[in-house]
Amino acid sequence: MALSTPHRTISHCCPLPHADHSYSSPGISIHPEQCVEMGTNITIRCWNKDYGAAFLLHKDGSSAPIQRQDSSGGGAANFTFLAVTPADSGTYRCSYRLWGYPFVSSPLGDSVMLEVTPTAAPSGTPKLPDPTGAEEQSRANLVMALVRGFVAALVFGLRVYFVIDALSLCIQRDDNCGAPPVTVTV
Repeated sequence: MALSTPHRTISHCCPLPHADHSYSSPGISIHPEQCVEMGTNITIRCWNKDYGAAFLLHKDGSSAPIQRQDSSGGGAANFTFLAVTPADSGTYRCSYRLWGYPFVSSPLGDSVMLEVTPTAAPSGTPKLPDPTGAEEQSRANLVMALVRGFVAALVFGLRVYFVIDALSLCIQRDDNCGAPPVTVTV
């Protein structure tokens, strides 16, 4: 999931927060709409009655909140998803924790449903960069393969050169082995 702020899964040391039903459930909305095309940016907004709080965004099917954000003043927080994909589809809810009470949270609020539909790019439309970096990684792998191939060819060529050079030295030495010894007279 692409988020405008770092994606963090919230984990807790014991004890887990207790939902206190004396606090009102937070409100939730989604913009621009619940059904969007892949690649669209969306914002889920959570709010309460202007309590100073940290908001938690929950996605059905996840055991822990998927993101935490302090209220931006006015008792609200915006969770922005950049370039959504079908994996972002699902039902989202909010809860909040009052500052100073880390083990007490509000009950989960109402839900919003996000549906992301895949879209086929019209012909002639330039391909958008791959947000996962897979295309860049693929290029890096190709460059590394080419470099390794070049180094292997160079090492092979050097081995052939040294083997031929060593053989020529052996052949020259063998040719001199049968010749009569050279004597020098003064």
